[in-house]
Amino acid sequence: MKTYKITLIRGDGIGPEIVAEAVKVLDKAGEKFGFRAEYAEALMGGRAFDETGVPLPQETIDKCLDSDAVLLGAVGGEKWDSLPGHLRPEAGLLGLRAALGLFANLRPAKIYGPLKDACPLRDEIIGDSMDIMVVRELTGGIYFGKRGRETVDGVEAAFDTEYYTAAEVERIARVAFELARRRSGRLCSVDKANVLESSRLWRETVIRVAADYPDVELNHLYIDNAAMQLVRNPKQFDVILASNIFGDILSDEASQVAGSIGMLASASLGEGRLGLYEPVHGSAPDIAGKEIANPLATILSAAMLLRHSLNEEKAADAVEAAVEKVLVDGLRTPDIYTEGCKKIGTAEMGDAVAEAI
Repeated sequence: MKTYKITLIRGDGIGPEIVAEAVKVLDKAGEKFGFRAEYAEALMGGRAFDETGVPLPQETIDKCLDSDAVLLGAVGGEKWDSLPGHLRPEAGLLGLRAALGLFANLRPAKIYGPLKDACPLRDEIIGDSMDIMVVRELTGGIYFGKRGRETVDGVEAAFDTEYYTAAEVERIARVAFELARRRSGRLCSVDKANVLESSRLWRETVIRVAADYPDVELNHLYIDNAAMQLVRNPKQFDVILASNIFGDILSDEASQVAGSIGMLASASLGEGRLGLYEPVHGSAPDIAGKEIANPLATILSAAMLLRHSLNEEKAADAVEAAVEKVLVDGLRTPDIYTEGCKKIGTAEMGDAVAEAI
């Protein structure tokens, strides 16, 4: 039987609760599809600071590097908001992404039929469903370029530099093209090439890479038009490729179009198969321990883990189908509850998904 090493970072707030349900589902998938997972526990975020004095201990990095995949709950909370920036829980997450060389962020935005009413767009716009994958470059661009402050003619000024190399663009483009090839064969690359030199390099590089993917239909949109089109006609999109800052904006917009943040998964990938998988939502410390947190985003993140790091496609499909089934059956945690459905708790939802596999 195949054995995979998975590092669990349960994190803060509701993190431990939702990770527990994802583990339950992973174990059930392994039982059905002939593999098993060995789990290693690691600390990151606020709990790591409380126990070790830093948000990302070296031991955690070492464990993650020695694993096939990393599953993260959520980090952060008001308890640690007053800490200096380099000691805050979020600094641990940024540090881990850098240490693992994770440059590609995958953010699916999917509307499940039973939850369509949560979408803020009209039925004639959204249709029966929506399934978009935003591929965001994660380690370059304006968030990592040169920055500073200065005084010019007695006036305070600040600058942040958008900087990309062709190699950085090419590697994220190939991730997006490969995904598009496995989906509907459509890719939209977003830039601002009419104004920004960095975007001109971005577009030129993406066009060059496209020659290796003749089976993928490529089109380009400027960021302002892409943001508008995402709410005007989201069904025109399948895979969206964007720089760090543009991807940050569009993935958040897409998540709101999808309607329920409790359903949104994500993956951060690098050159190899090692990836970091986490729900998009935060740690929600106000509801921690109340057995009302929605574990489905973490469970769907686990499905991405199965697909992208473990290459267990059938198991990933089964987990996603199980999530769809429990929703069709009318099971809901409080955040997605509507009248006529059955309200259940965190562990009950995990049990239901595991049983549906």
